[in-house]
Amino acid sequence: MISLSHLRKFKEQGRKISCLTCYDASMAKAMELAEIDSILIGDSLGMTIQGHDSTLPVTVADMAYHTSAVRRANQHSFIMTDLPFMSYATLNDALSNARTVMQAGAQMVKMEGGEWLSEIVQVLTRNGIPVCIHLGLTPQSVHVFGGYKLQAKTREAADQLIADCKAVVEAGAALLLLECVPAQLGKEIAELFPNVPVIGIGAGVETDGQVLVVQDMLGLTFGKVARFVRNFMKEQAGETAIMDAFKAYHVAVQDQSFPAPEHSFQVEL
Repeated sequence: MISLSHLRKFKEQGRKISCLTCYDASMAKAMELAEIDSILIGDSLGMTIQGHDSTLPVTVADMAYHTSAVRRANQHSFIMTDLPFMSYATLNDALSNARTVMQAGAQMVKMEGGEWLSEIVQVLTRNGIPVCIHLGLTPQSVHVFGGYKLQAKTREAADQLIADCKAVVEAGAALLLLECVPAQLGKEIAELFPNVPVIGIGAGVETDGQVLVVQDMLGLTFGKVARFVRNFMKEQAGETAIMDAFKAYHVAVQDQSFPAPEHSFQVEL
């Protein structure tokens, strides 16, 4: 089973980390066989599984249910679970809800935010709960952003995001996830923290790993497709096409053929 120490070692070795979202046992088993490094039980299930138009309606009980299903089927991948909207608004909420998803099978919890999360990160870490902080485009704050848009497009905004990263890492964050930021910024942040893996989604090829929503990379997105998505399914054929798509993604992340320039945002900061 891949652990947090493995992910740190991968970064030290320059070996890229593959990560996909997953919500059920059958997909989890296919990802195990494809040797995907990490699985994120994301609150994206609100849209991909439950049919909502955002992640906001997802509950902690939902996250625990899907985490336990994935964990039972996959004993290889490192498993992270989102703490959903408003489930970590207070320190007590964060402790209680993190305990719930960890007991369901998570190895790490993920929260969206910046410096303001530092105290929560510190307390969770002290209590044996590894934390990933999601920065850049954070879907739980979509109404604040006014939609799903590229973040940190100016040097000032990039420096503020870096300051947030520094604050949560100093508090004990063990992993960072950057969404929808310029490729240059993804590279800067990955280089800034030698002991903290940085996973990107729409953050360029030079982060320490990549994550995609599994439905997106299998071509099951109906409507507008985000710039940073690549359909790995259409490159496969036959009875094992889904597993082959997972394997192709894992290889493409490691050999850095994904994300290509067309999947990244090039902004001069």
